[in-house]
Order: sequence, then C-alpha cells, then structure tokens
Amino acid sequence: MKAIQVHRAGGPEVLELTDLPKPSPGPGQVLIRVEAVGLNFADILQVAGEYLVRTRYPMVPGMEFAGTIEALGEGVEGVREGQRVAALGGSGAFAEYAVVPAGSVLPVPPEMSAAEAAAFPVSYFTAYFALQTQAQAQPGEWVLIQAAAGALGTASIQIAKALGLRVVALASSEEKLALCRRLGADVTLLNTQDNLVDSVRKATEGKGVDILMEVVGGAGFAHSLKMLAYRGRLLVIGSASREMAQMYPVALMKGNQSVIGVWLTPFLSDPTQMQAATAFLMPLVASGRVRPVVGERFKLEEAARAFAFVLGRKNTGKVILEP
Repeated sequence: MKAIQVHRAGGPEVLELTDLPKPSPGPGQVLIRVEAVGLNFADILQVAGEYLVRTRYPMVPGMEFAGTIEALGEGVEGVREGQRVAALGGSGAFAEYAVVPAGSVLPVPPEMSAAEAAAFPVSYFTAYFALQTQAQAQPGEWVLIQAAAGALGTASIQIAKALGLRVVALASSEEKLALCRRLGADVTLLNTQDNLVDSVRKATEGKGVDILMEVVGGAGFAHSLKMLAYRGRLLVIGSASREMAQMYPVALMKGNQSVIGVWLTPFLSDPTQMQAATAFLMPLVASGRVRPVVGERFKLEEAARAFAFVLGRKNTGKVILEP
C-alpha cells in the first residue's frame, strides 16, 4: 500500500512516499480502507518531534481519518465490515489502509462525506472537552476563539453556539472573519489590529471574556490574559507560534482567574467522558447544527505541500489528505 513514512524529526522535507505491507487487524482491532485524512497541527509537531509524547521513528503520521471497515480482528463487536466510520488512531493514517482499536471508531452519518467525517473527531471532541468539561461554560458567557477560521476554531464556534455562548472570533483576514460570522460568531476582530485588548473589552461591555481558547502562545499569551473577565478561564490548547510564553501567576489572583490545560488524548481512554461527549455531539451532527468545515484538499503524495500550507497559516477549516 502507499503510505507516507517519516524516519527522522523535521518538517515537510522528511515526509517520504513509500510502499508498505497492508496491515492486518489484531484482536480488538479493525482494518479500515482510508478515504480521507484530517491534517492537524499536532501531526506537524509529532513529525517534528515536538509533540506532548515522544515520537518514535520510523512512523506513519496521521491521527484522524475516515473510511470503510474492511476487516475485523478477533473479538470485535459493535461494528461491521463495509461500515463507514471516522477514527482516531494516534498515528498511521497517512496511508491507504490503517488499523485502529475498534473502540476508537465512530459511525458516519449517511449525509456526511468522507472529508467531513475526517475533519470531525479531533476538532469537535477537543472543542467539547475544552468548553464543557474544562471551562464548565455556562449559557450567556463570552468566549474568545483564536484562529477562529481554522479547523479547531470553526468547530469551537459551532460548539460554543450549541452551548449558548456568545463568541468573539479572531482571525487574520476579512475573508476568514466572514466565515466565522456565517458559523454564528457574534463579534469578529482581526488579530493583527493594534488595540485588540481594548476592542475585546469594548465588545464585552468592558468586562472581558469569560473563556479564552489560547492556541497561539508566545508573546501574545500576556495579551490573552488581559482580555479575561473576573473569574475568567484561559484554556491552553496549543502553541502554534512554537515560542515560549511568560506568565506571572500572581497576576491571576486579583481577578480570581484560571489557566487550564486541554489535551484530547487522555479523554479518549475515559469511557464515561467519551460517552458524554458523543451523546452531546452526535445529535448536533444528525440535525445539521454542526457540520465540519473542509478546507484545502491534497493527494496523499502531496503531504509535504499540505504541511507547508498549514505552516503558512493559509488554511480555513480542516486540510484534508486523500489517498
């Protein structure tokens, strides 16, 4: 089968198109013919050796994808051959076939395309756990979403509106802000404007936002803290700048504010949390209130171009690879 393999840490240049043996499912696993792969910034960090867990080389990147189940391993129940599913596998999706635990697949509604299904798991489960579980968002609260036209951003706008929140969306162009407004954002601001903190406070009647989804890090982290309301919660979900951020913890005391980390992976192994998230998300998908935004599409052999595209901050929605 065709696959993208990585033998050393690096950027787009280390992605190699190769032929690998077609895998076979072991006990409790399923073999899926891959139809679409969602490209995440975490994949880029994983290839670079900068992710939250150590990358072991050689490896095939790709943590979320969609396709059709082709074979079941011993003891697998609840899914069937020929079923269309989305899957979270940690790695291995940049290929024509992938093997994942049966418990990590989700049925795909008939009306959802393979690309939409591949764009769903990471962004929407992350948005749910960030806002509902970690921030304990309450209807009527304000949430600020950075990189709001990206994969996580577009998912977060939709989940925030489903939770009854008011949304301030930040993005780098008027075109991206228009997309945010179509998804339901209440206030849209260019992230390049000089008076951003003042603009955010003005939009929220002077109090600041109750929740801020921080995905950039670096020098802007201090400005994010200034946008928080009393008892505001800053959710650290990423660091796209790949720069260190400085924080003075005592500054949180005056406003009784919190800085909270968000990482999807540990939630995936918690059945109770996953059941709650799935019970919330799937009716929204079925009703059409939530629909993944699919951005640029690349062929599998163009994976290096796809990496460069995301690194160049050009994407809206989820970038998709198609074997």
